Amino acid sequence: MKNKPPYPLSSVDNALVLLHLLRDQGQLGVTEAAETLGVVRSTAHRLLSMLVYRDFAIRDESHKYRPGPSLFVSAVEHRPTSELTRIMLPHMDALRDRNDESVQLSIRSGRWTRFIATVECTQYLRVGDRRGTALPARAASGGRAMLAELTDQQLRDLYYVGEEAGAAPDDEARLSQGEWNALAHSLALIRMKGYAVSLPDTEPGVRAVSVALHNEIGDAVGALSIAGPTSRMNSGTIEKLGADLLAVAQRATTGLSGYRET
Repeated sequence: MKNKPPYPLSSVDNALVLLHLLRDQGQLGVTEAAETLGVVRSTAHRLLSMLVYRDFAIRDESHKYRPGPSLFVSAVEHRPTSELTRIMLPHMDALRDRNDESVQLSIRSGRWTRFIATVECTQYLRVGDRRGTALPARAASGGRAMLAELTDQQLRDLYYVGEEAGAAPDDEARLSQGEWNALAHSLALIRMKGYAVSLPDTEPGVRAVSVALHNEIGDAVGALSIAGPTSRMNSGTIEKLGADLLAVAQRATTGLSGYRET
């Protein structure tokens, strides 16, 4: 039997109970959450809203809460991401100082990418801390930079295309032929340029430039991104940031020599 800590934090405990319910039940309403926790609806709503903010839940059109990416996306695939962060933070600090834009570090887990570290710039209008956020890899620039490292067969092992899409295990795995063609074209451009740029509709008002990070044997172990408001991210700036990121990724290869995918 587990004994409750002598100084329990009820709000933390309530949030963790909601995580269990989302994981086990598949969906949850505000009223049900309030009754289960023994709190008023407004408190339950605030707790669920925080879970949505951190990607542990999503709110559907029927106003029900369902498990979010953070509950079913493997964050690290058994890789020591603290070591990856330690290696890359000096490079991220230098990138931020040179360009005065926020710098993000992410990893790929199957069809998803997750941000694991952020260095924010000092500008008033800036992209904030994204740690813990999970996005579809084919939508995020860092995710597409890592997808571009895969062979065509490896990509087809990830996604179900056309007539095969009906067999997909989840919506993110299911692509129409048109979506597959668009993804393949996008990845071809990334391979040619060496860096990826965020799609216009990924996050309105924000643009990001990303490159894949490699260890000394050529494995893609993560992605490095610079993100900022579209008002500052014109084509010339994007090209400059892409070149800077590529140079940093090349320099970081030596430091990543002991870092492996497992």
